[in-house]
Amino acid sequence: MELLVVIRAVSMGFVLLCVSGLWFLPTEGAGRESFSRNSSSSSRPRSVNVRALFTYDSFIGRAAKPALMAAIDDVNADQSILRRTKLNIVFHDSNCSGFVGTMGALQVMENKVVAAIGPQSSGIGHIISHVANELHVPLLSFAATDPTLSSLQFPYFLRTTQNDYFQMNAIADFVSYFRWREVVAIFVDDEYGRNGISVLGDALAKKRAKISYKAAFTPGADNSSITDLLASVNLMESRIFVAHVNPDSGLNIFSAAKSLGMMGSGYVWIATDWLLTALDSAETMDPETMDLLQGVVAFRHYTPESNKKRRFKERWKSLRSKESSGGADGFNSYAMYAYDTVWLVARALEVFFSKGNTVTFSNDPNLRKTNDSNIKLSALNVFNEGERFLQVIHEMNYTGLTGQIEFDSEKNRKNPAYDILNINSRGPQRVGYWSNHTGFSAEPPETLYSKPPNTSAEHQRLKEIIWLGEVTKPPRGWVFPDNGEPLKIGVPDRVSYKNYVSKDNNSLGVKGYCIDIFEAAIQLLPYPVPRTYIVYGDGKRNPSYDNLISEVAANNFDVAVGDVTIVTNRTKFVDFTQPFMESGLVVVAPVKGAKSSPWSFLKPFTVEMWAVTGAFFLFVGAIIWILEHRFNEEFRGPPRRQIITVFWFSFSTMFFSQSMYLEPTKHQRENTVSTLGRFVLLIWLFVVLIINSSYTASLTSILTVQQLTSRIEGMDSLIASNEPIGVQDGAFAYKYLVNELNIPPSRIISLKDEEEYLSALQLGPRAGGVAAIVDELPYIKALLSNSNCKFRTVGPEFTRTGWGFAFQRDSPLAVDMSTAILLLSEEGKLENIRKKWLTYSHECLMQIADKENYQISVQSFWGLFLICGIVWFIVLTLFCWKVFWQCERLRTEEEGDEVRVSEEASSSRSGRSLRAASFKDLIKVVDKREAEIKEMLKQKSSKKLKTSQSLGETP
Repeated sequence: MELLVVIRAVSMGFVLLCVSGLWFLPTEGAGRESFSRNSSSSSRPRSVNVRALFTYDSFIGRAAKPALMAAIDDVNADQSILRRTKLNIVFHDSNCSGFVGTMGALQVMENKVVAAIGPQSSGIGHIISHVANELHVPLLSFAATDPTLSSLQFPYFLRTTQNDYFQMNAIADFVSYFRWREVVAIFVDDEYGRNGISVLGDALAKKRAKISYKAAFTPGADNSSITDLLASVNLMESRIFVAHVNPDSGLNIFSAAKSLGMMGSGYVWIATDWLLTALDSAETMDPETMDLLQGVVAFRHYTPESNKKRRFKERWKSLRSKESSGGADGFNSYAMYAYDTVWLVARALEVFFSKGNTVTFSNDPNLRKTNDSNIKLSALNVFNEGERFLQVIHEMNYTGLTGQIEFDSEKNRKNPAYDILNINSRGPQRVGYWSNHTGFSAEPPETLYSKPPNTSAEHQRLKEIIWLGEVTKPPRGWVFPDNGEPLKIGVPDRVSYKNYVSKDNNSLGVKGYCIDIFEAAIQLLPYPVPRTYIVYGDGKRNPSYDNLISEVAANNFDVAVGDVTIVTNRTKFVDFTQPFMESGLVVVAPVKGAKSSPWSFLKPFTVEMWAVTGAFFLFVGAIIWILEHRFNEEFRGPPRRQIITVFWFSFSTMFFSQSMYLEPTKHQRENTVSTLGRFVLLIWLFVVLIINSSYTASLTSILTVQQLTSRIEGMDSLIASNEPIGVQDGAFAYKYLVNELNIPPSRIISLKDEEEYLSALQLGPRAGGVAAIVDELPYIKALLSNSNCKFRTVGPEFTRTGWGFAFQRDSPLAVDMSTAILLLSEEGKLENIRKKWLTYSHECLMQIADKENYQISVQSFWGLFLICGIVWFIVLTLFCWKVFWQCERLRTEEEGDEVRVSEEASSSRSGRSLRAASFKDLIKVVDKREAEIKEMLKQKSSKKLKTSQSLGETP
């Protein structure tokens, strides 16, 4: 890169020397000279010069020259701008030559100009920008879109058109919108082409896409060279082509592509703004060209519709006819950018002069050192106020033909936007817009600027596109490379569990469960996949699956097919398909029968369940006593007898729950008499029936199911044991135990096959074996079946993952294969393949039966207990209300009989004594029999009636 800079600097110096010799001007006597002497007192000069540099005979040049001339005429005719100052423009033709263009640009700088318009070429722009920096002359380009022409390196370069940086981001968004992953870039090999495609590559990388191949051709390449280039491109996998070339020769690419059959169905061609520049510049659409381009998608600089724009387009034919008598070329966007550029200079000069600035030039002291030479470089003058004038241009903000003209901090036009057009039989048809504010939309960008920025995927909208081949379904975007090479499939050469994948002498060379799934998925793809299976490994031990993944990432294999586990570290290097089998690490350990416990009868319930059940038995006994005490003689008597009755009644309900307690039996003397007591007992008997049944079922399971135990209870106890652990050769379990669980590698023993597994488990850690084996669940199922179920898994799965096929990064085949695997699962074909390969003679119970699984907890009965509690609360509330009512009636009667006594009583009697007497009365009422209370109330009522009658007979 440094060498390139040095070469460019040397060439620049050579050009400066040449030009100064060709265009020799006498050295000015004064160090500072006014640009134009004016007899008036005003600081405004009579005229200012602007130079324009571009290629006349080009699509852009033929549109730009009449636009520039029209702009100069309009500016000088407008009395509201640049009063008493005439704006002059001097044209120079670069003639499609970098050398001639550079010479012309330097000649432009020789004349005292306040600004230079152009150049059209990005290559010339790089060189002239150095001169503009040195001479402080603003360089305004309406056509150089190269993103590397930045304001940091070239502070005096200002782009009045759109930066290709935004166009390449728009194309990347377009590729991402249709979920394509790879594109082929076809471009002209100059600054414009190379730098634009470089930015496209960066933009695609942000969307997880890439340029798979860069096809560059030299400027001015003939049709034969272009055809050869496209023939090599057609061998590639991607069918998405991005053409970024010059408008003058770009159409030759499509002619060559047509001859190679690359303009048919399945291909996608995306053209940058050059294509619409060429088509818009044609007065009439050539039917052959339109037929050639049908289905192509092209981008174009977006310019909002306005009255100014419509009037200018109406003037265009007359403007073009003045310039040339040889027919009128069509209108393109660069004409409007050129027109706006002149007006930008004029408006900036108006602001510049209104602030009292003048235009002066001086000799460059760096160039005066060459006065002793015959080459007079001092002919190049520095614009003294150039920096101030550049700042004025940068701060301009007004509306022109191309919309709002305003610049950001990097001297790019604000609010860049593009039209997306689809060429069909009716010509270019707009299918949407792109802006860096909202991405793709069906509405013009200026209508969305008032809303918050939103480029999320769900808000992107485009109209229907008719692709090549007149199809509306978006093409897949890739095919298998047409270079005769089949898909290289790496298959692990396993020495254990060969029913999953193994080497074979059949036509494929391999067989197994994984191979059948891969082949079934391949058959569902809508295109043929030539393939060859390559065995990986020495056949003596299982190969390292991490190494196999590395081979895929290194492009030695296109895909790895087998029992490949999807783990995080591997997904960093390859793309996996949808898992076709669930997996996960488990622990396998030896087991032995558990001894029967004399306390087994307590195991059906948890401790909490025993406690809650016992408490509820006591509660129901107490509630029944409260409800029956006033009615039932069996619940009366001395306190000791009543307490014994409560306990006996409570716990006997468990054993005599079917006696219903509604009538006395030979088993039970206590009988419920009250209505509320019977209701409570009915609900409780239902609960007891369920508890008894559940207890019986749980106890039966505990006593009849064989109980197995193991020293290793799970992964935690295995880690704490410090005993050897067995793992499978080549599997990811080794790295997981070491890196994730921090188990020392010295504890881990690699085992080759099932025989070593069984032998190591039977020997145990003391005899040179292992305490347990950590492996994936599919292997363990086969191991347990082959061992006649002598071992069991202990603890739960401590990882959950799956098996998938590993493809190279961004391989489009991975997505299609995932869809095929899902389809196999939905149709039940995955299950049929599993039954074919993974059906074992002994189906073993995987895990040790945990006794806690048979225990009943409070969680299972909290609903029943809640119902009981609610019923008890309601019943007690009703009982208390009845007691309070009876007590109140008795107290009212007594107060009526002793009213005189109450009046003579001391008024100083304390409220506490009244409450004590009332509570004592309440206890008496509760303790009395119900019959006695009723008799008392009856006597009180009779006595009150007699008193009332005697008082009625007294005169």
